[in-house]
Amino acid sequence: MVILGSGAQPGKAGESPHVKDATIATFAADVIDASREVPVIVDFWAPWCGPCKQLGPALEKAVAAAGGAVKLVKVNVDENQEIARQLRIQSIPTVYAFRDGQPVDGFMGAIAESQVKQFVQTLAGGAGGHDHAAEMLAIAEKAFAAGNVGEAAQAYAHVLQDDPGQPKAVAGLARCYLKSGDVERARTTLALVRPDDVGDEAVRAVTAELSLRENAAKAAGPTRELEARLAANPDDHQARYDYAMALDAKGEREGAIETLLELVRRDRKWNEDGARKQLVTLFEAMGPTDPRTIAARRKLSSILFS
Repeated sequence: MVILGSGAQPGKAGESPHVKDATIATFAADVIDASREVPVIVDFWAPWCGPCKQLGPALEKAVAAAGGAVKLVKVNVDENQEIARQLRIQSIPTVYAFRDGQPVDGFMGAIAESQVKQFVQTLAGGAGGHDHAAEMLAIAEKAFAAGNVGEAAQAYAHVLQDDPGQPKAVAGLARCYLKSGDVERARTTLALVRPDDVGDEAVRAVTAELSLRENAAKAAGPTRELEARLAANPDDHQARYDYAMALDAKGEREGAIETLLELVRRDRKWNEDGARKQLVTLFEAMGPTDPRTIAARRKLSSILFS
């Protein structure tokens, strides 16, 4: 770490006593020295940067709410290019967190206000704070469940910045891409997982979902013809299997499950247990605690052991 110039008067950012502007002359005192007392967040920004205008107020609000447990220093990179060069700032906004004179965390780009709040609270908690990765994963899961796929993706990406290959973050980001319909980027993201973590439950679930999506692309199309074939011959097992695949391709997973269960009921050994194996893939994709998985497993067991 390069120790920049020292001295100078306090900055003028915002109205909070815990937020200030810094220059090349004050950076060492405002950030390096100050971080030996409390964590210091440094926000690198510029007046022309749109995302900076979104992130800056959120940071100031969260720092003010921390009541002095953490401080915020704002650096205008247009006016302090030497600082940006020394810290290798490549894009803005960029945020670094310093503790004991060293950078300990950070992120690039504007993130959701809830993530900003969590980032500040984690720093304010010091060594006794909660696990940052776990907190960010929780934020991501909550955002995804609420349909905020972009916010979830940002949170997962934030975890991966600190811990490349983290299995739950890789799986979560891949799931975001699947949700948005980008199968190719989901596949590429899954490849980032560490070899030792390919068996992680979340990774297995998304891998199964990816397989289903790829098969769904082949099965997509009108179901009317398949319905007619089944009406004419209820024992047309290939038509029933194709119908299940087509239903899942349309997002009707419950219907797909019931169709496959009916196929197992009619001929459990058809196509080398093809229907049962497809059900297992669906269970893997949905996860063991999904109510649909629990109910369908119960029905499948009843059929197989009746």
